[in-house]
Amino acid sequence: MGEESTPIHPSVRIGHVHLKVSDLNRAIDFYRGVLGFEVTQQYGRQAAFLSAGGYHHHIGLNTWESEGGGPPPRGATGLYHLAILYPTRAALADALRRVMTAHLQLEGASDHGVSEALYLRDPDGNGVELYWDRPEAEWPRDDHGQLAMFTRPLDTRALLSEKHL
Repeated sequence: MGEESTPIHPSVRIGHVHLKVSDLNRAIDFYRGVLGFEVTQQYGRQAAFLSAGGYHHHIGLNTWESEGGGPPPRGATGLYHLAILYPTRAALADALRRVMTAHLQLEGASDHGVSEALYLRDPDGNGVELYWDRPEAEWPRDDHGQLAMFTRPLDTRALLSEKHL
C-alpha cells in the first residue's frame, strides 16, 4: 500500500452517484422538483435515474435495501456528501433560488477560494453540496504555487444578485 503509484489519467471524472433512499417519490421530488434534474428512467417504486442535459444518469436512487429505512447514525462511516458542480456562478445562484423557493434550510454556505458552495441535506439526510468552480487562474496559491484553499462564509446575498440564467 505504501508504494508510489502512477497517477490516474487526468481526464477521469466521477460519473454518477447512486443513493439508497427510503422513499423513492420523496427523493425524486427533491432531485427533480427542487434541483431540476430530469428523470431518464424509472423502475416502478424501486429505482430511478436522473440527469442533467440528457446524460444517461448523474444520480441513481433506489429502495432495494432501504425502503422505509432511516439515515445512518452519527459516528458511522458512509457518504459525507455528494457534490453537484454547476457551470457558472449564475447557475449556482439559480440553484440557491430553487432551494429557497422550496423552503429548504441551508446547513452552510462557503467560499473555498477555488469554489463557492452551498450545503444542505436531501430528504434521507444525505449531505448535498451545490457548487461552482472559479476559473483555475483565480485559485488561491501559496508562495510555492501550491493550492491554498480556505473556508470563509459565502455572501449569499451577493450570490443572489447574479442574473438569472
